[in-house]
Amino acid sequence: MEVEVKLRLPDSNSHQKLSIILSSFHTKTLIQENIFFDTTNSKLSSNFAALRLRFYNLDSYCILSLKAKPTMSDGISRVEEQEEPIDPKIGRMCVAEPGQLLGLLESSKIIQRVRREFGVGENEVLVCLGMFRNVRQVFDWKGLKLELDETIYDFGTSYEIECESKEPEKDKKLIEGLLKGNGIEFSYSEANKFAVFRSGKLPR
Repeated sequence: MEVEVKLRLPDSNSHQKLSIILSSFHTKTLIQENIFFDTTNSKLSSNFAALRLRFYNLDSYCILSLKAKPTMSDGISRVEEQEEPIDPKIGRMCVAEPGQLLGLLESSKIIQRVRREFGVGENEVLVCLGMFRNVRQVFDWKGLKLELDETIYDFGTSYEIECESKEPEKDKKLIEGLLKGNGIEFSYSEANKFAVFRSGKLPR
């Protein structure tokens, strides 16, 4: 189970201001390309699951993930998550020919789970749902790994600060204190990035 604090920032000015405030704690920046797949009759998304290939920093590496049973409440996200690294070249082959994904990755435990748990049969194929990009700045701040995201969808750009946490209520208060103390407006995220992507519109 992945548990994260997710706070939404209203605009690019707030994002830039927070980036400057945290600059001395910066550890790395990740350029992420997120591409999603499902069956033609939506067996995954109809069961609140998302199958994703994520490419990092111009295909330096690639992660296959399955997320399921997401919940979001008061800025705290909980979701079942399973991840596997795969060869970026194979990942790109899957993007170019989504119908071949199940065969190309047949030894993957994630794909085996997709078949078993969601009833994806041997004769079924996957289709590509689309993609979005994310620029993630990572900061090591007060023992927390803060992730400052600029997410670029076809329909607009959103901004968010995230933090994976074992004590989400405690860590949320710390992050809220950072934002309030520096006059940065925020709100609790009400949907994960995949849900925003599928809705086709930015959260209000």
